[in-house]
Amino acid sequence: MNLSFNDAELEVVRLAAGREGMSPAAWAGRQVMAVAQHTLVPVSRDAADVLRELVQARVHLRETVTALRALAAAGPPVADLPATAATVVARALDAVARVDEATAAVMRERRPRS
Repeated sequence: MNLSFNDAELEVVRLAAGREGMSPAAWAGRQVMAVAQHTLVPVSRDAADVLRELVQARVHLRETVTALRALAAAGPPVADLPATAATVVARALDAVARVDEATAAVMRERRPRS
């Protein structure tokens, strides 16, 4: 099988292969086989950026949950807060759970399969 790349593409392949201590041909062959065997799903740069943002949002939301729980433990029980505040806390905790589940699902889907 012959592969052809323009100069910019070839440089990308060379850099990627170099990061893994492989020749460009060996690296390209491994990637082609991984995609063919459905153990690697290619993702565009934009999608990768979205995934990175989702992971960062997950971390931030988990920190927010920790802070909310600390506030709840230090102050009056959530049931004693005005209805609006209790609703906000409940919605925030709900959002954290949804983002956490979505991120974990995306990460599982992206994980290379053996």
